[in-house]
Amino acid sequence: MGRRRKNGRDISGWLVINKPAGITSNAVVNKVRWAMDAKKAGHAGTLDPEATGVLAIALGEATKTVPYITDAQKAYRFTVRLGQATNTDDAEGEVIAESDTRPTDDEIRAALPQFTGDIMQIPPQFSAVKIDGQRAYKLARAGEEVEIKARPLWVEELELVERIDEDHIVLEMICGKGGYVRSIARDLGAVLGCYAHVKSLHRVWSGPFEAEDGITMDLVEELAKTGDLDAYLRPLEQGLEDLPELRCTPEAAARLRHGNPGMVLASDVEYGDEAWASLDGKAVAVGVYKSGELHPSRVFNTA
Repeated sequence: MGRRRKNGRDISGWLVINKPAGITSNAVVNKVRWAMDAKKAGHAGTLDPEATGVLAIALGEATKTVPYITDAQKAYRFTVRLGQATNTDDAEGEVIAESDTRPTDDEIRAALPQFTGDIMQIPPQFSAVKIDGQRAYKLARAGEEVEIKARPLWVEELELVERIDEDHIVLEMICGKGGYVRSIARDLGAVLGCYAHVKSLHRVWSGPFEAEDGITMDLVEELAKTGDLDAYLRPLEQGLEDLPELRCTPEAAARLRHGNPGMVLASDVEYGDEAWASLDGKAVAVGVYKSGELHPSRVFNTA
């Protein structure tokens, strides 16, 4: 177990949760922090309350690696309800438009390429996007309809995997940071001329973390405050898997931990690349590689 402080334990690493429906991402973070008596915790990418799947919780020094998981690609499997538009673009909202039109499977497949590659996407009215300093969902709840600007999104894949019935299809999407599945469903319905919204959503994986490997909230409750959850903790280094690892000496590690450049062993990185330095496999710092040295931007106090 990590060192215990008055306001929580100094414990670092990742706890991967397979989130159930009906709970907010922040509530999961708070429950995990309480259950593990952790000093610091955060998550790498919000899931809507009714969404399920992988929610990676960073503890302690691992919170410094959250941006790298947030920026990583993610995979979603979601069910789309054809024939209805809602004000939230999901099943939680009110139906605001309906259509008897139902596209064929071939028509759906033909439309999907419009939503792959570099696209521009307008987030839902009910989203956490800030408009003049306020969250869009707060303005929407107050009855205000605001203009939300389109944002760039990279969509690696978008496929039709199942036609459940005339009204429901299942899609799978792999995308980059900032993607709104609800917007994909809404805009697909518009292109097909039938309206659509998301009925259910499951995040299959996020960066190196997979939902099927995550633990349940029931287990978090069961093992809370016992210290047994520590066995499920993953090293903070997993949050850095998309960056090159550069080994360093104890002397260089000491310099890096004080915020100074340190010599590193590098073979496949170029000048200006972002990378992380390790000592005996443990993360020391993240920074920019320049002429044999790593210039740190984040340092890890886990020694």
